Amino acid sequence: MFIAKKLREASISEYLLYMWQVEDLIRANGCDIERMEQAVVAAYQLPAEQHRELTEWYANLVEMMRLEGVEQSGHLQINKNIIIALTDLHIRLMHSSKFPFYQAAYYKALPFIVELRAKGGQDKTELENCFDALYGMWMLRLQHKEVGKETTAALADIVRFIGLLSDYYAKERAGELDLEE
Repeated sequence: MFIAKKLREASISEYLLYMWQVEDLIRANGCDIERMEQAVVAAYQLPAEQHRELTEWYANLVEMMRLEGVEQSGHLQINKNIIIALTDLHIRLMHSSKFPFYQAAYYKALPFIVELRAKGGQDKTELENCFDALYGMWMLRLQHKEVGKETTAALADIVRFIGLLSDYYAKERAGELDLEE
């Protein structure tokens, strides 16, 4: 909860990837709040009030996952809404002549996005495929597994593209983004 709040303000893409990790952490603990409290919350060694807040946050997420039927796989609607908002912004940025650097970053990443879709992401949006790739890379790194040079280079272009989109998202939320022609 505390990390999520900071990430949400700092970088929407890092926040989304973190929340996907939280979903997986909840699944790894059987969507059981008591296991979450013992395995996750207790490890933080927080003061009583923060311990309670964090436990409540996880309990709410567990309940949401149950209600939305994503205990085994998939993502919470709150996380899907971020993809929807980012996709909307992406479309508006692509239709504006004011953002050639963003558009160039997208077109540089596009061959890799197309490749991701061909490898099994046809039923997902381009941004979902990008986030799936970034999440997969993150998980491999957390497991200290080797990642090939070609994959690393491709993901670098996706990281730049998603990073720009995140920056524009933050600017839009702050009222600092002018998309008008």
